[in-house]
This record gives sequence, structure tokens and C-alpha cells, in this order.
Amino acid sequence: MKQRIFSGIQPSGNLHLGNYLGAISQWLTLQDEYEAFFCVVDLHAITVPQDPAELRRKTLEIAKIYLASGIDPMKSTLFVQSHVQAHTELGWILNTIARFSDLEKMTQFKDKSAKSEKETVGIGLFDYPVLMAGDILLYDTNVVPVGKDQMQHVELTRTLGRRFNERFGETFVIPEGRVSKEGQVIMALDDPTKKMSKSAESEYNYIALSDDAETVRKKIRKAVTDSGSEIVYADNKPALKNLINIYSLLSHKTTADIEAMYVGSGYGDFKTDLAEVIVSFLTPFQERLKNISDEEVLAVLKAGAEKAKGIAEVKMKQVRERVGLLA
Repeated sequence: MKQRIFSGIQPSGNLHLGNYLGAISQWLTLQDEYEAFFCVVDLHAITVPQDPAELRRKTLEIAKIYLASGIDPMKSTLFVQSHVQAHTELGWILNTIARFSDLEKMTQFKDKSAKSEKETVGIGLFDYPVLMAGDILLYDTNVVPVGKDQMQHVELTRTLGRRFNERFGETFVIPEGRVSKEGQVIMALDDPTKKMSKSAESEYNYIALSDDAETVRKKIRKAVTDSGSEIVYADNKPALKNLINIYSLLSHKTTADIEAMYVGSGYGDFKTDLAEVIVSFLTPFQERLKNISDEEVLAVLKAGAEKAKGIAEVKMKQVRERVGLLA
């Protein structure tokens, strides 16, 4: 039997090139190698205020993006997190073995809560890594393809899985996180010290998957670069390194090939070509996305939820018995 993978994306903000290169593009290969579960994690999205109608629209949009990207429902199980109630049940049970000290060290919570008054930060934002652990452990996941910034949450999942097994007996598979080399973090176009973000205040931070050709060209022209003019892939040129990573991942050329292509050329030629590489990817992607109907994606999500429920309920029956809940 194939090993399992699980991953998901929140239906909030504008999905961008960093989300695709750092997550979805990895899934395309992995769905052939593993039994794959890909989720729209809507319960994670509501840890911060959401407009209900917009949340529903975004949930469908993310599912359509999965399909337009090449996630195949004949190979992978696609579903919405809230459609499988075992996620929240297991999340609560894991809360009873999670510790305050486990969660207060989570850097994403520190970053997000630092932007608000502590008194206004919801418990859900503090606690959602435990729900994420439930998402993963529920399916006896072997591998979790994630961005580098999420590896801390995978480590928490491993900790909670081991802690449960030690207290109640072998129940969960302990998963491993997997980060792709170049796509592990795609950085912001306007600041290479920060990652590309769906919630960025400036639209020049990211290339949205919905951006048209002229918008892409404008954003790449305005993207920050480093001192000098040579096209070299080096740690001391973080802005250029990030742009070369994007070029490499979309064109399937090595970073060395790209360096060789632009010997004697400057940033202008490189940026012009990079913009066209991005446009060449986005144009057919957007055409596929446009042709996926709501009815089609809802049918896929319904079938995926039914399959996920069947697997999740077997695990939850075991969990309830282990912790002593009355059948």
C-alpha cells in the first residue's frame, strides 16, 4: 500500500505564486507517489474574522485552483475540512494533552498576535496548530508537504502524536514534514526578507494567480533587486535569488542554466523574460480555472468528503476507545 500525504490551504486572501510553487506544485508529483489527501482548511481560516459569503466563495475558489493546477480527483482525495467533523473532535481531544508551553513558542502566533492588542487575539489563533495536528494525525499521514514556515507545526504534530501513543497505546502514525529546496519559501517581490503573503498590504508583494498579463509585467518591473547588475544566484543577492527561483520553478531550467543565459545581460532583460515566463504559466492556468463550474467542484468535494469521513471515522472509533469515551 502507498504511504499517505496530507496538506491544505486556507481559503483567505489572494492565492499567489508562492502558494503554488511552495505547496501545490509539489502535490502534482506527490499524488502519483502517495495516497494523497488535499483539504481546503476553512476552519483554520476563521481563526481571524471572515465575511461568511466571502469565505464560502473563497472555499470554492481554492478547490477550483487545486483542480486547475492538475490535482486529479481520481488520484487524490479533495475535500473541505469542515465537511469532516472528526477534524474538530480529534482537535479537542488533542487539546487535552497539548500544553500551554507547546503553543506559546509557535512563531506564527507570535508574529500574527504582535500586530494586534493581546486582549483582542482569539484563542483559535493560539490553538489552531493543535487542530492542524488533528488534521494530519486523523489520516495516519506519513508525509506532510509544507513550506519552511510550517515545519514548526509539523514538529508539534509529531510531539502530540508521540505523547498520545505513550499515554494511550500505539494509535497514530508519526508523520514527517517535507520541504522542497527552491520552493520552500518564495519571498516578497518588494522585500526579499519577508515571504510572499496573501495578506500583504501592498499588491506589489506578490503575483496573484488571478493577475492578468499587464499586471504581472508591471509587478515584475517594480520588483526590488540587489546592488550590481550581473545575473548571479547567490545568498548575498537575496532579491535576485528569489526571482531566479521563480524563473527556475516555472521554466524547469536549473539556476545555473539561467545564470548562463544572462551572462552579459542586465536586470532589465532578465525581468522582461521572467514576466513572460510567469504569463506563460498563468494564461493557460486561468483558462482552465474559468472552465470549472461550481457544480463540478461541489461534486468532487462531496465525493472527497465521503471518502475522508470513512477513513476518519475508523480512526476516531479507535481514539474514543483508547481515551475511555463510552461507545
